[in-house]
Amino acid sequence: MSSTAEIIKTLTSKFNAAAAAGLDLVFQFNIEDAENYSLTVKDGTCDVQPGVNDAANVTLIMDSETFKGIATGETDGMQAFMGGKLRAEGDMMLAMKLSELFPV
Repeated sequence: MSSTAEIIKTLTSKFNAAAAAGLDLVFQFNIEDAENYSLTVKDGTCDVQPGVNDAANVTLIMDSETFKGIATGETDGMQAFMGGKLRAEGDMMLAMKLSELFPV
């Protein structure tokens, strides 16, 4: 299995800068059985930092298997949410924006 860091790298390589124009958002990924990461999307750029960003607009909580599935497109984020494998805290509507920002 890939590490969370490798999965984050894969995810950010798919970043759609055009979809991020004018945005200023922080997505927090809390991976229950691995490292946590925050992802800041600002004015068409994407910056990933390890750890927790307390200023996150939305926090997504899942295990590493679910995270990998969503990042690779093998798992539908909405199905993971409805099935209880993904929890969201904060502005849940922003979670929907991830598919535009990081198309698989």
